[in-house]
Amino acid sequence: MMRVSCTSSSSSSSSSVRVRRRRRYVVEGCSRGSCSRRRSLFISFASSSGGSFLESLRNFSFPNSAAAANKLTPSSQPFVGATSEVIRTIGGIEHRRLGNSNIAVSAVGLGTQRWGSTDFNAPDVDECHAMLDYATEHGVNLVDTAEQYPIPSADRGVQSEGYTEKIIGQWIKADPARREKLVIATKVTGSSNINAKNIVKDVEGSLKRLETDYIDVYLAHWPARYTPQSNWGQSLAYNVDAEAAPWYRNAMPFEEFAEAMSKLIDQGKIRGYGECNSNAYGLGALAGAARCAGVPPPIAFQGDFSILNRRSEENGLAEACSPVNENCGFMAYNVLAGGMLTGKYRTTPAAYDLYLEGSEGAAGKLFRTPRGRMDTTGWGPTLYRYRTKAAVEALEEYRNIAVKYLRNSGTKNEDALLLELALRWVVESRRSFVTTSLVGSSNLDQLKQTLACISATGREPLDDALLWDIDIVHMRNRLPLFSRDDGDGGKGMREGPTFEGRIGERIP
Repeated sequence: MMRVSCTSSSSSSSSSVRVRRRRRYVVEGCSRGSCSRRRSLFISFASSSGGSFLESLRNFSFPNSAAAANKLTPSSQPFVGATSEVIRTIGGIEHRRLGNSNIAVSAVGLGTQRWGSTDFNAPDVDECHAMLDYATEHGVNLVDTAEQYPIPSADRGVQSEGYTEKIIGQWIKADPARREKLVIATKVTGSSNINAKNIVKDVEGSLKRLETDYIDVYLAHWPARYTPQSNWGQSLAYNVDAEAAPWYRNAMPFEEFAEAMSKLIDQGKIRGYGECNSNAYGLGALAGAARCAGVPPPIAFQGDFSILNRRSEENGLAEACSPVNENCGFMAYNVLAGGMLTGKYRTTPAAYDLYLEGSEGAAGKLFRTPRGRMDTTGWGPTLYRYRTKAAVEALEEYRNIAVKYLRNSGTKNEDALLLELALRWVVESRRSFVTTSLVGSSNLDQLKQTLACISATGREPLDDALLWDIDIVHMRNRLPLFSRDDGDGGKGMREGPTFEGRIGERIP
């Protein structure tokens, strides 16, 4: 049987940066357990009668994921069930297990980043409450928020940070029975804010604003440590120099974070925890540290994921989340790529891009009457990654695929077909590591359109040929959001020893 043990180690340094306590994880007993199962797997291929090894591989069926996870999940915690397995279906929407927990979340959840924000089209309190009413009446039970929401927020007053949690709390307070209809995920601010004292203080603040005595899923909004995965820009390269930045110095160690979250679980204040905007290393290290400390491992990670951004599926995070590995749920956000997959910016570029191209008149008009947040001075540069040349080219090909395969779905508007394809691809097309997809809506009509795409009862699943056509587009450029080709030989990026992306991050 595989067993994970740990030993503590430390080192001294003359640097002013505190050297974090680290533990080495040792895998013992590999002659048995999962190692022997893997060996028998290949023996079964090699000894197959008739046909080639590849034919045997094609015909091989993996065992039921729940049964496999029960045997293979390397955790000191009792096995509850396989993440993402369907527990029930309500209103045509699946409710799936979140990690190794008894929490079942709807396959689509309410993203609330802009609820009550200062954006021009942000939903107000009444609209937010109407969306909560409609969602819970139509099979949705998950609402995702954060202590930092809304974004953008006011420096002071009603619309300052924490207002979104208050909006949700007001809805619950009006009828306390509503609390049992919801799974609430909220977040503690990341980076240097994450320490044992602040975790306790911030969870109390969220509980008060949400008008509840427990939070279902408590997440670090971004890791305490430095990681390029959390800069929301176009860089994937690890910048060693960034480790010394003051907001990452003395970052809370994984085991201390796990222990702090475990205390909140023991106190009944949260049911489970995890991280946002992290990666496979973060999940493996955090889960390993939790095992070493003898406390519950994370049940959820959250990240940017869409038909245009399949990074998490291919960079090791999906592997780490698997029921046979860390058995951790995955919550996808920006599944519509900042609104690009609605088609609204397809024929006319975003205002910020028009401005950079020199079309100041057209840009100014859109800045004054924006179609969505891509046309605003705040979001426009920040969300550039969804508008790279490669992303726009891929989007156009996905639209053609949607028109080809979905034109008989009852929707005549071709951009609406692109929206349907983008939503259904991430929710229902065998993206097995995605437990739930968070979709932000500016109004009730948008939410109704989203749920109509997802919850069609009795509809045929996405065609295998359609999925293959999508994969063909993807394989031409696996990271379109992290491509950069302005057609100017790099002049649009800063000249000098390093280049910068649109939000000032170091690239490549």
